[in-house]
Amino acid sequence: MKPIDVNPILQKPINLGKKDTDESKVDGKGFGEVLKDSINKVNSLQLEADEAIKSFAKGESKDIHETMIAVQKADISFRMMMQIRNKIVEAYQEVMRMQF
Repeated sequence: MKPIDVNPILQKPINLGKKDTDESKVDGKGFGEVLKDSINKVNSLQLEADEAIKSFAKGESKDIHETMIAVQKADISFRMMMQIRNKIVEAYQEVMRMQF
């Protein structure tokens, strides 16, 4: 078996300092801001679903379809947020398991 040549890897300069372009930002927002905005959006969908349910229960709205759509939007967005949270926690735990 032929040994692997690691010289090309070692010849690349390693930059441990701050990059000129911050790749962790999306549209000028950092990861924390994007996450916070997403959580706020999920919360607003939950509040809209609650209002739709209350409106339907009071008889102010006769459209069960719109009520169910609002509830499903809130449910799907909440489930997606929970999956993203789970992935973030898994990534954090993986980093914590690394030995330096």
